[in-house]
Amino acid sequence: MTTIAAANHFTANIHGVNIHYELYNQRSNQPFIVLIHGFLSSTFSYRRLIPYLMNDFSVLALDLPPFGKSEKSIRFQYTYKNLATLVIELLARLQIRSCILVGHSMGGQISLNIAKQRPDLVQQMILLCSSGYLKRAQMPLLLSTYIPYFHLYVKRWLERQGVEKNLLNVIYDHSLIDEEMCKGYEQPFYDEQIFKALARLIRHREGDLSSEELKKIKTPSLLVWGEEDKVVPIHIGKRLHQDLPNSQFISFPKTGHLLPEEKPSHVYEQILRFIH
Repeated sequence: MTTIAAANHFTANIHGVNIHYELYNQRSNQPFIVLIHGFLSSTFSYRRLIPYLMNDFSVLALDLPPFGKSEKSIRFQYTYKNLATLVIELLARLQIRSCILVGHSMGGQISLNIAKQRPDLVQQMILLCSSGYLKRAQMPLLLSTYIPYFHLYVKRWLERQGVEKNLLNVIYDHSLIDEEMCKGYEQPFYDEQIFKALARLIRHREGDLSSEELKKIKTPSLLVWGEEDKVVPIHIGKRLHQDLPNSQFISFPKTGHLLPEEKPSHVYEQILRFIH
C-alpha cells in the first residue's frame, strides 16, 4: 500500500487505482463513520457535516474514482460492484472491521452494494437522498461510449449544465450558494482525464439494486430525504424504505437534494438519534 500523507489527507493505491481519502479524529474508542459522496461530487460535499460528526466518531471520507482527488483512471471498470469493492478494500487496509456508512445520492447506492457484499462490515447505514431504481443506460448510449472522442460530448454537456446551474437544481435555499461552494464542486473538472473516465462510467454502470436485492439487505438503515429533492424525488426514498426491511425514514421540508450542505446539523442529530 502506497500512502502519501499531508495533514489528514492520504492516497492509497488499490487494484491499480489511486484513491484519495481523509481521516478525522481517529481514536480507537470511537466508532468509524464512513462518508461516501454522490455523482459529480467529492469529500467536499461533507465539509459542513464532518465537524459535527467529529464530536462522536472517527471519520473516514473518500473520493470515489473518478471524482474529487482520486485518479481518473481509463482502465478501471466503473461498476457499482467494483466501486464498493474498492471501499471494502480500503477499510481492510485501514483495519476498520466495523463501520457506519453514510452515502449521499449515488453514494447511497454504493453503500447498499457494500452492505450486500459485506453485511458483517456494516453496523448501520444512513442513506441521504440515495439514488434508487435507476436502470442501466440504454444500448444506443452504451454503444456511443465506444465512439472516439465521445468524452468530448460528455465534457460539452457538463459545460452547458454548469456548476452554478447544477447547484441551483440540487439546493432548495439558493442563498447557500457562494463562491467557495462553486469552486469546490468545479475543481475536479479541471483535469481533462475525468471526461474519458465518465464515459467509461456510463458504459460500465450496471444499474441500481432491484427490489428483490434490497429486500435481502438486513442492515439497520436510516433514510433521510429533502422534500423538495428534484434529483431523487421523495417517492424514491419512500419506496426504498418499503423495500429495505430494517429501515426508518425521515424527511425535511424546504430542503433539496444536497442534504449535507443544506442541513448538516439536522442530519447529525438524526444520525445520533438513530445510532443510539
